[in-house]
Amino acid sequence: MTDFNQATLDELTQRAVEAARNSYSRYSGFSVGAALKLSNGEIVAGTNVENASYGLTICAERSALVSAVSQFGPQIRVEAVVVVNLNNAPSPPCGACRQVLSEFMLPDAPITFPGINGVRTMKFSELMPESFELKTR
Repeated sequence: MTDFNQATLDELTQRAVEAARNSYSRYSGFSVGAALKLSNGEIVAGTNVENASYGLTICAERSALVSAVSQFGPQIRVEAVVVVNLNNAPSPPCGACRQVLSEFMLPDAPITFPGINGVRTMKFSELMPESFELKTR
């Protein structure tokens, strides 16, 4: 895995918690935040934004990623991710978030999230072993 020391974990967790506090989750009450550490050293956070049409809801992980691409361009690579929620519930990234993250994640990048038995950290390639990839020439 890439360098993911305790100081990095603490900073990413703090940024994810701050983002979760800004969650727009009036329908579910489930406040989630995510923080990404980019290969350029920047940290970008995002939160979930719900909608009355649940399918149009955006998760915290995708919110952070879209912000990172908007700020730094499509060449970004994600070295680490921390996902938190303010509800003390398991919340691994959903399938849509895993697939979208796979476009930018380094395969050995650690991803930390609330699991069933507490906080889990694993390589992204373990969380998303068979991502869909468009092969070009």
